Amino acid sequence: MYKCGGEIPSLESERLRLRQMEIEDSKELFRYWSDAEVVRYMNMPPFASIEDACGMINLLNGLAESEDALRWGIELKESGKLIGSCGFNMWELAGAYRGEIGYDLGREFWGHGYMSETLRMVLPYGYETMGLNRIEALVDPRNRASKALLQAFGFQEEGLLRDYQKTEAGFVDLLMYSLLKREYGRAGTGDGGIG
Repeated sequence: MYKCGGEIPSLESERLRLRQMEIEDSKELFRYWSDAEVVRYMNMPPFASIEDACGMINLLNGLAESEDALRWGIELKESGKLIGSCGFNMWELAGAYRGEIGYDLGREFWGHGYMSETLRMVLPYGYETMGLNRIEALVDPRNRASKALLQAFGFQEEGLLRDYQKTEAGFVDLLMYSLLKREYGRAGTGDGGIG
């Protein structure tokens, strides 16, 4: 069973390393989180300053320490460059054994299969290490790339949650997707270069 203990574990694939985000990453993450195209479907306004990015890094690392969330920085192993973030926005073990994933990627890294490669690390970690039975994703209905990514891994669209989240522009609908542990790997592996 997962126990964070204040340390965010590193995960590695062929091209990527998932690791704890550090304050030194704030300049790079600010570039992504201030890009209106990157945050368009994240239901948050673009960041206005590097201090905003520092605050978010501290918040996310603090949530990991209290075991309320788990967010990794996505790093290119070859260069050490951070290209985005991903992880579990929340999870619940007692009685539910479910977690909700979220992810973002700098625009220049879209379309190279990095997010598929990331999910091939994050999903097994959720099922095998954290003990989850169900992994969920909430997706803006207009976000075609995210829907295609999830479907490539076998996530099922369960329905539309009307006016589910409040944003600066008002309430927005979100689609609920889920993948059960027993389904993981059956329907797809996320191959195809999406994300």
